[in-house]
Amino acid sequence: MGDCVPVAASFLEIAEKLGADLTVVGPELPLVNGVVDEFRAAGRLIVGPTAENARLEGSKIFAKDFFRRHGIPTAEFASVDTHDDARRALGRFRFPVVVKADGLAAGKGVVIAQDRGEAERAIEALGPRLVIEEFLEGEEVSFIAVCDGRDILPFAPTQDHKRVNDGDTGPNTGGMGAYCDSRILTEAQTEQILNTIMRPAVEATGFTGFLYAGLIMTADGPKVLEFNVRLGDPETQPLMHRMTTDFAPVLMSAARGELGRHKLEWRRGASVCVVMASGGYPGGYPTGVPIRGIEEAEATGATVFHAGTRAGEKGIETAGGRVLGVTAGGDDLRSAIENAYAAVGKIEFAGMHYRRDIGQKGLKAASAIRSH
Repeated sequence: MGDCVPVAASFLEIAEKLGADLTVVGPELPLVNGVVDEFRAAGRLIVGPTAENARLEGSKIFAKDFFRRHGIPTAEFASVDTHDDARRALGRFRFPVVVKADGLAAGKGVVIAQDRGEAERAIEALGPRLVIEEFLEGEEVSFIAVCDGRDILPFAPTQDHKRVNDGDTGPNTGGMGAYCDSRILTEAQTEQILNTIMRPAVEATGFTGFLYAGLIMTADGPKVLEFNVRLGDPETQPLMHRMTTDFAPVLMSAARGELGRHKLEWRRGASVCVVMASGGYPGGYPTGVPIRGIEEAEATGATVFHAGTRAGEKGIETAGGRVLGVTAGGDDLRSAIENAYAAVGKIEFAGMHYRRDIGQKGLKAASAIRSH
């Protein structure tokens, strides 16, 4: 178990006070603000990218220009600085079209607009600095790797579920659930992703830390929707649930530039994470709502990851929009889904909501392969 430490001073001062052997950065904002540069200047080991490389997540415009410059496959796009330029750029694209805020938006600064009216409302809400992007058809895949500036150690593939409601409907969120299953990608697809996307990016930047490629598997091959510079949430939960390798030595080697001697091992089968969210999320939501049933859920064999919780006078209560990540494994994807939802069924808090179709796209894809 870890201890929570209030950030009254800088992260570096806290690490020095604790005598931390290694620091691993979770959220994106400290990375964009240069925490890795600060630690390295002080001679402290840390896992993450420099502030310059963190711009790959910190600015959608910077990232798209980077993809174009290095020949990394991505959707056609226009970068704009004003609302008027954005409205003019719409004429270059067919609908639906994707409107993305340039800066950090906690996974919610994206609108898939079905018509011009919806696109113009998105421009007003997200602008003025935007990326207008063609909508790509295909299955989404989260491809994450830990990098040491030279070597790349990829994780098993995962698939996130961004939309708030079943059937990929409703507004985008930070992620309503994810599943991890090696069958998401073939070996040939994995190698293509490494050769056309991950290796070119690392070679161009000397990237260190976690490089997350949000991909769409199109008929023309994998294309990048976005780069994040950290482990994804909720993808990390099923990844950690399936990983059998001791992760601490891997992280230490990543910080030291010695990743080449490591290999990641995974449990067979699949793992599934279902996010349980507060009523109203991704809009406004109440906090301080008592949560019941976490122990009962974990008694089923699931792991309940806390996201937006806190210790209240009467026990654990809600403290955020995405409250819990209920994660379970199974011998195959179907059994992992059943086990995760069995655990979800043990938990209660007022106003809670969650998607009931996490992993179903994977079952459909597997069924389609078998039918051929």
